[in-house]
Amino acid sequence: MRSEGAELSGAAYVRLVLLGALIGIPAALLAAMFLAFVHELEHWLWDELPEQLGSSSPPWYLVIGLPVVGAALVAAARALLPGDGGHEPLEGLGGAPTPVEYAPGIALAAIGTLAFGAVLGPEGLLIALGSVVGVAVTRIINLGPRENAVLGTAGSFSAISALFGGPLVAGMLLLESGLAMGAALLPALLPGLVAAAVGYLLFVGLGDWGGLDATALAVPGLPAYEGTHLLDLLVAVIVGTVTAVIVTAVRRTAVRVVGMRGRIGMPALLLGGGLAVGVLAQVTDVLGGNSQYVLFSGQASVPDIVVEEAAGIVLLVLVAKALAYAISLGCGFRGGPVFPAIFLGVGVAALAEIAFDVSPTLAVAIGAGAGMAAGTRLLFSSLLLAALLVGRPGLDAVPATVLAVAAAWLTVAAIDRRSPPTDAAP
Repeated sequence: MRSEGAELSGAAYVRLVLLGALIGIPAALLAAMFLAFVHELEHWLWDELPEQLGSSSPPWYLVIGLPVVGAALVAAARALLPGDGGHEPLEGLGGAPTPVEYAPGIALAAIGTLAFGAVLGPEGLLIALGSVVGVAVTRIINLGPRENAVLGTAGSFSAISALFGGPLVAGMLLLESGLAMGAALLPALLPGLVAAAVGYLLFVGLGDWGGLDATALAVPGLPAYEGTHLLDLLVAVIVGTVTAVIVTAVRRTAVRVVGMRGRIGMPALLLGGGLAVGVLAQVTDVLGGNSQYVLFSGQASVPDIVVEEAAGIVLLVLVAKALAYAISLGCGFRGGPVFPAIFLGVGVAALAEIAFDVSPTLAVAIGAGAGMAAGTRLLFSSLLLAALLVGRPGLDAVPATVLAVAAAWLTVAAIDRRSPPTDAAP
């Protein structure tokens, strides 16, 4: 993959780009179908089932029990099916191309994680499923190893383009994660960027079918933020710094949980982790919070946490969410690490919104940017995601978001230099 553009002839490279566009359609379609299935299952488990049991909200035994059932599904996928349930979320968003044979195990582990309440996002699953589509195409068409790697990446970024607001963030993720390749990176990116664009068009065409609109990160109805004040810039730096400290603490706690796998075994740790996540959610509910804010990846709860007026409730949810996130990362669930980090960032910004009476639009922008930067160690992708999330009403919040993203990145780097982590960096 190091120098595709230089080594391939013009016709061969054009064919590679066209194959990227072709892969974008089935990769996005597979992602959309799977997300719709997970959404419907989640809706049945957490909305319809409680109603059938005579409750207007999930009763305590479902809040505690469903994550344990999900953990059992993940343990079965990892133990009985090839591929260990997919990519280790502590290792970030990367990973080698995913063999087709791993798809059933990855799908089952993702169902057990996403629909049953574990605190991980869908992006890891979609990257794997998109890669499966790319690998399947390369088995049909005779290509070289570097071209195969490019098309595997193209499928991945087609599948996740809708989650991150379109092909721009997906392309920036590609660019930032491959900077070490230098100038040779650009021709290698084009098939993936084209695939992401085609995949996003398919998601746009499907609209809200199967609840797909509920799976993407969005905060509708934000008021216009006009002008940038000195206090807002200071708040942005504080939010970025605090978010980075929290996310780093989450990751290091997760590493300690990983260290327990050898002593008690993967299945027992998963079941215990599912129980702990459920208990944290139920305790939050008993203390006045919402258990649904603690469970799941967090993107659906961002609009709610940013308008919460009680600082105590926001702080309670933040503590419970951070602990549940660390447990989910470390005990063996399968999913992506980005969206829970974004939720934590927005939660920290919500506290600043209450304390300093800053705009909710500013809070969403700086919180999302800081959370993603702390979780991925990527600067421009985080800034772009935050800017797209708040849209035109939050255009003036971009300078403050730059400071929040920079503060988060610098804080994580400083902590890592002072006390090097034992886990692999994203």
